[in-house]
Parts: sequence; C-alpha cells; structure tokens
Amino acid sequence: MALDHRLTPEHEELRRTVEAFAHDVVAPRIGEFYERHAFPYDIVREMAAMGLFGLPFPEEYGGMGGDYLALCLALEELARVDSSVAITLEAGVSLGAMPIYRYGTAEQKERWLPKLCSGEMLGAFGLTEPGVGSDAGGTRTTAVRDGDLWVINGTKSFITNSGTDITGLVTVTAVTGRKPDGSPLISTIIVPSGTPGFTVAPGYSKVGWNASDTRELSFSDVRVPVENLLGEEGRGYAQFLRILDEGRIAISALGTGLAQGCVDESVRYAGQREAFGRPIGANQAIQFKLADMEMRAHTARLAWRDAAARLMAGEPFKKEAAMAKLHSSDVAVVNAREATQIHGGYGFMNEYPVARMWRDAKILEIGEGTSEVQRMLIARELGLV
Repeated sequence: MALDHRLTPEHEELRRTVEAFAHDVVAPRIGEFYERHAFPYDIVREMAAMGLFGLPFPEEYGGMGGDYLALCLALEELARVDSSVAITLEAGVSLGAMPIYRYGTAEQKERWLPKLCSGEMLGAFGLTEPGVGSDAGGTRTTAVRDGDLWVINGTKSFITNSGTDITGLVTVTAVTGRKPDGSPLISTIIVPSGTPGFTVAPGYSKVGWNASDTRELSFSDVRVPVENLLGEEGRGYAQFLRILDEGRIAISALGTGLAQGCVDESVRYAGQREAFGRPIGANQAIQFKLADMEMRAHTARLAWRDAAARLMAGEPFKKEAAMAKLHSSDVAVVNAREATQIHGGYGFMNEYPVARMWRDAKILEIGEGTSEVQRMLIARELGLV
C-alpha cells in the first residue's frame, strides 16, 4: 500500500487548534518578549492549559494520550509563528520529560511526570559541556557514590529551560566509573532545582531564540539520592542517544514550521508591497523564489512525518531522523534568507517576523546534533563508517 501522509481527523483538529493559537495568541505578543530577551510565562501557561506539554504521554501521568506525531504537529504550527515558543515546548517534552518516561522507575514517573505533563513544571536535559560540544562521549562531569548519595561535579552549557521560575529538574549525564579498558561509564542522574551546589548562570546573550531560556549550569559537590539515577548505571550515553534520535524528528518539525512561516510571511508581503506600479508578487523572480520556498518546506514536512511514522511503528528510524533534521535545518536557513531578501530593507527590521526567523534559523544546523553529525550518522547507517 502506498504511503499516506494525510492526517487523521483527530490530528488535523489538533493542528488547526495549535495553528489558531499561534496566530491569535503567540503572534501578536511574542515580539515584545523577544526584544527584551524575556521568557513568555503567560504564553507558556496557556500552552500548558491546552495540554501541549502532555501530548505524547499516557493519561495515567496526566498526559493527553496522544503520540509523537501530535507533538510534532504542534511544534510545526508554533514555529510557523515563533521558534522560541516552539523550542520551549520541544525541550520541555522531548528532552525534559521523555527521558523520565522512557527510563524512569515507577516512583520517578509518579513523582515527576504529572507536573511535567501539565506544564506546571519544566524539565531540562544536561548533556552538552564547554569544550566538548558534539563529542558527548567525552563527558567530564563526574558523579561519585558516597553511601546513599551521588556527589556531582562539573559544568553543562547551552541548556534550554534550565533556569526558568518553573524549572523543576535537570537530568544530567555524568561519568560514574570506568570500564576495564578505561573508557568512561556514563550515567544519567536527576538533579532537582534548588539542590545545594547546583548553580544556574544568567541567561546567555543569543543571536536568536531570544524568548527561550538557555543557561550554563555548574555542579559543585551536588548531593542527590542514589535513587535519582535514571535508567541503568553506565547506560546513560546510550539512553540519551535514543532521546536525541527522537528529538531530531521534533527539531525537524520545528525547522519545517520556520521554513513554512517564511513562505507565509513572504506571500503576504509580496501581495501587499508595490514597486514600479504593481505588487512585487507579480514579478516572476519573486514567484520563482516563493515556489522554491514552498517546495523546500513541503519536502521537509514529508521527511519528518516519515521518520515519525517509523518511530511510532516501532521500526528503525535513526537514519530517517538524521536525514529529516539535516534537510529541514538546511531548508529553514535557505528560506529565512530568501524571505529576508523578498522583504528587502524591511526584512532587516525586527518588527517584521522574517527578521526573527532569520536570526532563529541558524541554530537549527547546530543544536541537537550539528549538520556534520547528521551526515556522519547517515553515512554510518549506510555502512560506510
């Protein structure tokens, strides 16, 4: 049977609901938060009230009982208007709550998931470290057993949702021992916000995603119970690789949304802006730009939906997720550049959404695995490395 990427009535209803929310609630307000580099608590509370943070989780934990496609549809629609809001949802679900859902004990799930699903609390994913970057296996943060406690020391960088007023936990990767060959045993440990010795730095001054929260974290003799170990000791690296594979599909949906938002704004502007006595959209040069932009967004959408379908079917999806993430991030950057060009001088003004999209696009080629890492993963799946 041929593949069919058309949505079910339930998924289409969700998509339309989030689309309306993005245009009616997010679009009129997000620019002011963005320029102040302020976290949009009111908007996030409204997203929480809609159940967006619980979309892919079972109802027994306060979730909506949906699936990964539902989450990605929401991310795409939000990112058509603003990526800061979209990445707050993506990181809160894919990186904050999903590790606990996938690998947590019954007690850990009961303690943390209800508040994470309701959006009352945000979780963060502490993987990246200064000087390590894409080499996540080179983790330098350590966790040493001291009786019934883990003692954690180290630093994490570029961590989303880690310093908001509603951040409740950060799950961190740390070296907890050594294998016989001397290579590190990396484990994951839940660190509640406010734990003594756990310090959250002021937010970074960023090029884009300015209404999202991104911080450096430091751990100085941070003590947490041994029960805060997430999953098996020594399996943390493998667990987080799986989480990143899933997250790449979500980031691909976000990138697709940004690319489609560039089309939306450019079509609107091309129909209104007149030059030489007619709308600029009447010029073939503009029409061809817009046709190519629409094509890019469409193919990116097909890529992430295919990867999501494989994930939900329990099939291998690593290569497809990497291809989707690589393609959509490239598409987002190109469409943002073209949208800025179509807008001319106004595209360089922050009052226009495409200026925000241009600033937000580049990080998609870096975060949750650089484009170079995606190519490496694809090549590895082809049996080349």
